Amino acid sequence: MLHGQRVVVVMPAYRAEKTLEACFREIPHDVVDSVLLVDDASDDRTLAVAESLGLPTIRHAINEGYGANQKTCYTEALRAGADIVVMVHPDYQYDPRLITALASLVASGAYDVAIGSRMLGKTALAGGMPRYKYHANRFLTAFQNLMTGARLSEYHTGFRAFSRRVLETLPLGANSSDFLFDNQMLVQALAFDMRIGEVSCPTRYFEHASQIGFSVSEHDQIVNAIEESLPEEADRLLQIHTINLGSDLRRIFSLMSDSETSTPSPKVDGAMPVTDLANML
Repeated sequence: MLHGQRVVVVMPAYRAEKTLEACFREIPHDVVDSVLLVDDASDDRTLAVAESLGLPTIRHAINEGYGANQKTCYTEALRAGADIVVMVHPDYQYDPRLITALASLVASGAYDVAIGSRMLGKTALAGGMPRYKYHANRFLTAFQNLMTGARLSEYHTGFRAFSRRVLETLPLGANSSDFLFDNQMLVQALAFDMRIGEVSCPTRYFEHASQIGFSVSEHDQIVNAIEESLPEEADRLLQIHTINLGSDLRRIFSLMSDSETSTPSPKVDGAMPVTDLANML
């Protein structure tokens, strides 16, 4: 509990048998009131490991997707009386010891949302993040910042904290049941004028950590999701709508999709140079 507020940690799990225990044991249980795992029909021993740890678990009968998993996580956390909900992936890619820092940003009342950013502190590549994923993250973040007027260091982290009010206010049920959920949720939070804080979070990339890759078509889905998540008064936020950023970004991803190494930034005719996009973070 922090400042008299009940803290609940949720773990959206899928095939996490090899990392769940290590992640769970590093949770600061002196601050966290309860932990809940939602298993998205894993076909490994994730459920058995959770039971051995005495970890309350809800299991989807079928694999419903990452976004659907989070929807269950937040619904059940609110039902458990959470004032602050912290999501951390059980793949041990993020450092659970920073849960206290994230929850404190929200508990203080200074922020409504807090995210653990892999991009602050320049630890992403040092922690093993593949270069193609790093550059894709930076490009998408630059685009989203331009679209929303925010200056977040990333939108794609799986380490987040929310106040109860945020989870009760945002229309989460209307969001994707897949990986797009993360992006939609932060864009919605910005559209509702929620205050978002960030904490630098070292990351670990190893054999059993999440290695979700995005194809060019999936990048297109993220761009579309950002556009669809903005409210009708998006013109108030977008003073740059005369530039077709979505089209430009898709063409940039097409140019970089087959390369995992750093290359000179391409210039797309009539578009903002990639270097300028990155520099706007």
